[in-house]
Amino acid sequence: MVETKKTPTANDYSVIVAPVITEKANNNTAHRQYTFRVLKTATKPVIKSAIEALFGVTVTNVNTHNRQGKTKRFKGRVGFRSDAKFAIVTLAEGNSIDMQTGV
Repeated sequence: MVETKKTPTANDYSVIVAPVITEKANNNTAHRQYTFRVLKTATKPVIKSAIEALFGVTVTNVNTHNRQGKTKRFKGRVGFRSDAKFAIVTLAEGNSIDMQTGV
């Protein structure tokens, strides 16, 4: 089977909001797992196709996690952190993503 590289579309750029650069996320790169913040409405197949188009890699698995926003106080005023959705993407053997460079 010959794979053709998919050209990224504007929708692919809007699905992936930002990479997650934390110590825990960086430790998972040893297992070929990369964490991204994604749109709340994005589904696993959409996330998979966006990552494959943007980075030119083969994705084997996508796990998603929804984080509910918290009520926080700052100088006596009540605020609210927004909800967020994260995707942990597992790549095929031999693939990697350089998280330090932009897309």
